[in-house]
Amino acid sequence: MKSKRAPQAETKADSAQALGAAMGDFWKSLAGLNLPVQSITALQGDYVKQASELWNQTVSRLGADGVDAAAPAAPIADKRFAAPAWIESPAAAYTAQMYLLNARTLMQLADSVQGDAKTRARVRFGVQQWIDAMSPANFMALNPDAQRKALETQGESVAQGMRQLWDDLRKGSVSQTDDSVFEVGRNVATSAGAVVFENELFQLIEYKPLTPKVHQRPMLFVPPCINKFYILDLQPENSLIRYTVEQGHRVFVMSWRNPDESLAHLTWDNYIELGPLKAIEVVRAISGCKQFNMLGFCVGGTIIATALAVLAARGEQPAHSLTLLTTLLDFSATGVLDVFVDEASVQMREMTIGADAPNGPGLLKGKELATTFSFLRPNDLVWNYVVGNYLKGEAPPPFDLLYWNGDSTNLPGPMYCWYLRHTYLQNELRQPGKLTVCGEPVDLGAIDAPVYIYGSREDHIVPWTAAYESTGILNSKRRFVLGASGHIAGVINPAAKNKRSHWVNDKLPATADAWFAGATEKPGSWWTDWSAWLGKQGGPLVAAPKALGSKAYKPIEPAPGRYVKQKA
Repeated sequence: MKSKRAPQAETKADSAQALGAAMGDFWKSLAGLNLPVQSITALQGDYVKQASELWNQTVSRLGADGVDAAAPAAPIADKRFAAPAWIESPAAAYTAQMYLLNARTLMQLADSVQGDAKTRARVRFGVQQWIDAMSPANFMALNPDAQRKALETQGESVAQGMRQLWDDLRKGSVSQTDDSVFEVGRNVATSAGAVVFENELFQLIEYKPLTPKVHQRPMLFVPPCINKFYILDLQPENSLIRYTVEQGHRVFVMSWRNPDESLAHLTWDNYIELGPLKAIEVVRAISGCKQFNMLGFCVGGTIIATALAVLAARGEQPAHSLTLLTTLLDFSATGVLDVFVDEASVQMREMTIGADAPNGPGLLKGKELATTFSFLRPNDLVWNYVVGNYLKGEAPPPFDLLYWNGDSTNLPGPMYCWYLRHTYLQNELRQPGKLTVCGEPVDLGAIDAPVYIYGSREDHIVPWTAAYESTGILNSKRRFVLGASGHIAGVINPAAKNKRSHWVNDKLPATADAWFAGATEKPGSWWTDWSAWLGKQGGPLVAAPKALGSKAYKPIEPAPGRYVKQKA
């Protein structure tokens, strides 16, 4: 007489057999890839073992009728699956855990690919993008938390999500914050000051002193031209501009124009000549100081360093000190951005928007650049909002930093193509005399000013080890300081909040790792260390000016000016 299996046992056996067959087909498909056989064999063994354990754990939670008869599964250590709905349902918990197992296995396979470093990095980046996009949390049919909300709201969350999706489709980007809450000049970029000079490329803002006396030498900030300057002046409590003014410094800031088609022809030389070289000339004229302090942030640091090298070739040394925040001068190790740059991709840009493009120079659109940067951290800056905005119908909360992040900026094609080729692709800026800018050979080592170099430990745009390489290029007295967090949050870390930490080491060994091994961790923001250093560069205290600008450079309009309000 033929024996009968219990329904649960039959389901378990059949599903296990199907799963085994599917996994077998998957591992066979890897045979044609350039992967070491030993790696595939080891990964296959680990995968089958872990997948079987997950399946058995799931089945053990089900009663004979297939209904959950046990306590919820243990919490899943991934914030995408942190909601209780993910562990209360055996099917959802199993889906999430199998996804994470598949993700780990795929990344291990990507790491096993044989090839040069760039090929392996590109494979890893592409696989990671696919993995993040395929998370079950991103799909209504697989997301129990979104399904629960749809039931609780009687479908209103789905309807609201569709409305928000339609709004974002018309806007052309995923909303990361409530843009309607913020307005430049009203509740962001509110530090008091005036535009005292402008040309077709930038406005120069002078800020109102907040102390009765100021240091004799003023301070010029050169922010990145790929973003708007008010990341340095979001709110009074986290404004690096305001903090510097409060420390008794007379502060000038460049506000780059958001280029339109009329500026599509501008080159790197134009940006240096019309930008920092002109700003230095105006600050000199207004302040009466032949030398003063300067700061560059991100590509703004690359720009001001290039400008100072041009002036050094002309026999001028206008910088009394130079601060470089998350800046690349050596582009040999640019982190994840390196996967986007090779000869073919640079030539493509040159042929479409460069100076010699068949249809004339064009613009690199700000939204394209913003999208690229968002997909460097897709779970935090893309899929998190897809789930919240569209699947759950939740409006993103107001956040000043994300409002700034979405306020994108265009770039002239010729300028961008030059920068891409000569820095990221060919790494020529660090080579003395290799490049000619504004008619002068560029030698960064000729800059004669003490330099404060800052890097952020979790920076994915300017790896801190790459920022440290500037210590081997510049020849003057240097100080390197490492802050916690990433490219933006590490820099915008107000001293008053006493958050995070920073590392200091007065010695500058040959490698970044050696520097860190000898560094001391200090609690709180790096701002205090920088302020103490900058205070020694500012010169004696003198009475604060009663008016902004000068007779030759009268105020044009209140800060933050018109240029920063131009949309891409």
